[in-house]
Amino acid sequence: MELDKIIEDLSRRFAEPVKDFYNRRIIFWFDDDGEFEDKIEGMELANAKVVCLTGSDTFAVKKLITVDDTASNFLVYRPFSVADDDNWLLNVELHSEEFRADLISSYIDEMKLPGVPAMRKCVKEYRKFFNAKDRRKKLAAIIDKKAITTPTGLHLGIMAAICNLTDTHPNGILRSVLSNGLNTDENTIYADFINYGADKAFGAMIGQATGYHEEELDIGRLATHILLTATTRTLRSEFLVGLDAFISIPHQSYCYDFISDWLHNDEKHILYEIARTVEDETRLAKRFEKHSITELADTECFPCINESILIKLMTDINNHLIATSTIEAMVEKRRAMVWSDTVSFYFDAILQVANMQSFYKEYSASFHEVEAKEVWKLYTEKYYKMDTYYRLYHLAFTKSLKESTPELDDLLKHVTEVVEGLYTNWFLGKLGENWSSVSEEELQSKGFVYEIAKQQDFYDDKVRRSDTRVFVIVSDALRYEVAATLSEQLKRETQAKVELQNRQGIFPTITKFGMAALLPHKELTAQVRNDKLAVLIDGGLTESNYRDKILKSYNAESVAVKYNDIIALKRAERNEIVKGKEVVYIYHDTIDEASHTSDTAVFPACEEAISEIKNLIRVIVNDFSGTKIMITADHGFLYTYSPLQENDKVDKSSFKNKDIEYGRRFAILDKGATPDYLMPVKFMNEEFEGYTPRESIRIKMNGGGLNFVHGGTSLQEMVIPVIEYRPLRNNAKEYLRNKQKYDTQPVTLNLLSSSKKISNMIFSLSFYQKEAVSDNREPATYLLYFVDSNGTQISDTQKIIADKTSENGQDRTFRCSFSLKSLKYSKTETYYLTIAEESGLHLPQREEFNIDIAFAVEEFNFFD
Repeated sequence: MELDKIIEDLSRRFAEPVKDFYNRRIIFWFDDDGEFEDKIEGMELANAKVVCLTGSDTFAVKKLITVDDTASNFLVYRPFSVADDDNWLLNVELHSEEFRADLISSYIDEMKLPGVPAMRKCVKEYRKFFNAKDRRKKLAAIIDKKAITTPTGLHLGIMAAICNLTDTHPNGILRSVLSNGLNTDENTIYADFINYGADKAFGAMIGQATGYHEEELDIGRLATHILLTATTRTLRSEFLVGLDAFISIPHQSYCYDFISDWLHNDEKHILYEIARTVEDETRLAKRFEKHSITELADTECFPCINESILIKLMTDINNHLIATSTIEAMVEKRRAMVWSDTVSFYFDAILQVANMQSFYKEYSASFHEVEAKEVWKLYTEKYYKMDTYYRLYHLAFTKSLKESTPELDDLLKHVTEVVEGLYTNWFLGKLGENWSSVSEEELQSKGFVYEIAKQQDFYDDKVRRSDTRVFVIVSDALRYEVAATLSEQLKRETQAKVELQNRQGIFPTITKFGMAALLPHKELTAQVRNDKLAVLIDGGLTESNYRDKILKSYNAESVAVKYNDIIALKRAERNEIVKGKEVVYIYHDTIDEASHTSDTAVFPACEEAISEIKNLIRVIVNDFSGTKIMITADHGFLYTYSPLQENDKVDKSSFKNKDIEYGRRFAILDKGATPDYLMPVKFMNEEFEGYTPRESIRIKMNGGGLNFVHGGTSLQEMVIPVIEYRPLRNNAKEYLRNKQKYDTQPVTLNLLSSSKKISNMIFSLSFYQKEAVSDNREPATYLLYFVDSNGTQISDTQKIIADKTSENGQDRTFRCSFSLKSLKYSKTETYYLTIAEESGLHLPQREEFNIDIAFAVEEFNFFD
């Protein structure tokens, strides 16, 4: 501050009226650093006497002010600091006013800091920081949020301002430094700490909090120290022998809490990269190879642990040691941990292997039924699930090919060979053999199986006899198991009555026959036209451009439209198309269309088809006010991933020049043909004969498309799904009578452990999923943590994915380990376990607990 400005301010203060009971004004000007000592001599004020203390004249000045001149105003200038015990003027100062004009004082005033000597000393240390207005502005914003009253608070405030934080919590400061880079020389935040003198404070903070003490700070080694120390909370320290220099067991609690908080922070992706660097430099993956998966299972902070566990599980699978309970337990535990999303498709894949192995154990002695309808019933109720497990496995496997992890890539490809053995060789082989043997006679003599509804009766049974208008969604190649998944999702996600039925598809199970069978007809025949086999309804063609005409010929108020056309229209435009119509056929083609691009695109297309059909149903219900929707298909399909061997194919040479039309799974031949290795199937026209390969064998043909096939009589091709969907309004009688049945709720999670007393910093609790996931109970993810009576979190956060489907309650239990934060706990206080659904749509549960820890945990007091 300039001297002229000082004189002006002092003159103004001396001119102001004195306080009550005072007859004059005495102002002490404190200038501890003596910045104005050479300028004070000769200074004059119009309405006050100026006295400059020298350090040896204190008593004389006191006599002057209190005895010799008790009427004049005085400005007493002191260019040095003095302890209270040695201050002869202390009693005068206490009833006088204070003035400071030095920079330190102006900074203290600007920041609203207490002007005590300790604070002045701390501000002086950071003089360079305070020199810039923008830095002071950042600190002021922090102080506005929470007042700083101690030097410790100022140290933290300045570090927080350098980090561009608004909170002075040490965790945020430490996280900012680590996030800025592990190379100390390139870390700009730490460079600013050094530049502005905060590096010593930072070193003191991390030393007391984490136990890291090195003469010269290395941020990479600091990160290693924190992560490895945190790891010892859940992993035995002997697993980290040789890395002892990076571990401080007394500081384990802080390091674990710090990492745990970061794992559940929006910036956890930065921690992922740091953890990756540390695990590579310390070769942790190599260490973890030596330990069992159960020893590694509870440790979360290093991503390589997921890979170590997966390597062990997949190695066992490849050695045909498929421990289903171990896989299920490990997937359940690891998928609830933070880094699981980076390898989730590997865990998804091996979970499906476990499901397939469980299926194998349950049905290994099956497939010996003697009646076709019994095999059909078993497939549509139980066996189809193996097709679903296989599809879900390959969805996960396909994702792994796009985002592969080198350590896991080859292993999963070997697992795929095991999966192919289970599915293709055992399941398709055994089921196909059983089905072929029990259905062969009826298929040969009639072309269908007795006592099973037929696809060609669909219109008469489901549409013609309907008492309300009908929307029919025909999805090309929507096989039964995919429709079962769609049906389950519709039951859980919508308020509707959903019923999954089935029919046997017409032979051959290809598009032009299946699509024709779903249309109204008196007579369904086939005829060669223009060298191609055409399917006819009542003598007329049935290609896609004739379907609308055929529907209208049986009901004038009918219309046939394509999904892609109607979904692209505006609401008013599509409403106009269906207005007044009693029968609406909507043709959807996602699965079969994908097969024309690549066989491997089929399973992803099944997921897309499910999503599109659900969207179409919403349009029909909301825009068209549809109350009866049928979802069906023209045919199913067979899909196997592995290249077929020669013994999986039959040659067409035995029916050469006799074929009317053939594909990989069917052959329509002239009468009298005698093809080798093919099973006869009665064709709709007497002039031709139908044949199909048994089980999942293909007919040799040129070109691709060997893995995705249809046209034959396997259950996967022949079982046609029919989903009957009826939305239920809130006032519908059916809904009101059965609200519990139709109202979908997330499954609930409850505490199972009976004891509500905690006596250790690390402890475990048991939980149970009250309901099984079913038609009206959907999976839910729960976050579990402890809070105090103020709602402040006092533990780490655990996650439970409650998606168990078992009807056995004992199979729906979970065990979680919790770690309390390093705080002081009172055994007379009440603490709460919070069970919160991750979506936040439902109120969290709270369970009261008492904490009685045998020792007190000291809070950190940085810098003192």
